[in-house]
Amino acid sequence: MAGLADDWTDLDLDRVRGVIADVSLERAEARRCLGKLSDRLGGRALPMVCVLQTMRSEELRQAEQLGATACFPPQTLPSALVTGLFRQIAPGKAMTDLLVEHSFDRADLLFTDMFKAARHGRVDLEAIDDEIDPVLRAVKVGGLRPWLELVRAHDDMTVRHCLLVAGLAAHFALHLGLSHDDRTSLVRGALVHDVGKAKIPLAILQKPSALDADELGVMRTHAALGHDMLMAAGMTDVFALAVTRHHHEMLDGSGYPDGLSDASISDPVRLLTICDIYAALTEHRCYRPAMTQVEAIAILRRMTPDRLEAALVEAFAASLNDIQPTREFTDTVSRSS
Repeated sequence: MAGLADDWTDLDLDRVRGVIADVSLERAEARRCLGKLSDRLGGRALPMVCVLQTMRSEELRQAEQLGATACFPPQTLPSALVTGLFRQIAPGKAMTDLLVEHSFDRADLLFTDMFKAARHGRVDLEAIDDEIDPVLRAVKVGGLRPWLELVRAHDDMTVRHCLLVAGLAAHFALHLGLSHDDRTSLVRGALVHDVGKAKIPLAILQKPSALDADELGVMRTHAALGHDMLMAAGMTDVFALAVTRHHHEMLDGSGYPDGLSDASISDPVRLLTICDIYAALTEHRCYRPAMTQVEAIAILRRMTPDRLEAALVEAFAASLNDIQPTREFTDTVSRSS
């Protein structure tokens, strides 16, 4: 969001898909602001919706000269403005598809930056929190399927896995009807659960075959490493911390890093663990093909009741049969604008 005093120099315009300008063109600073935007674009076309005060011909002409590609009267609902802008950005696509793609691109950038910074022990908790609602909204509005299709086209295995687990966790939380706070914590945990892998040597992380015993031992340190990194960064969400440290624990005590069992494993951890295992099974790895949904669910069921909770596995399986949008796009936009 820019103000009239901005000169657009602090904004990466290559990443801006469109602009909504709610300004009075009678004000000189408004015309100057939009003129600077036009100068910075250097002739590049950028969809821009203008909200005009009068819609008179002179004002429409001014707006067009300043780069407006569509104009609306001041009483127009925010959802209609967003709809109008989206239709210009990608006229051949549904608005829900654009929303999912935008949220995915944001999350992709977050994970790429997060892992780079985490290699040096830095974790930006504020940036992570900024992505929780966009992920939840994308899955809620667009359904799980579009998110999965975008994720599975990603070429970085670690980033792809985190994006996949985040989408599955968001969908599972919505399917279960968890409270806002609980689904926020679950998605936060999903976003950071593998941050410790930033400390694992790339030779192990990217090995094109199964790990040997020593390499597996190193890989298994990622859960505790991630937990320690989040603690050092000031993470206070106890659920997200627990999910990061314990998402490889099993009910029978055979997991790691602490060998927890039964009641020692909290519900958020049990939920996230199921999403994490399913994601790993259905991902293509260079040493094995991706499993189908049916095959992966069959394995999850075989892991019950010893290692996974049967009721939660069945609830997760049921959630995968419900991958359509749960709300109309325009309703979501109007509530979030």
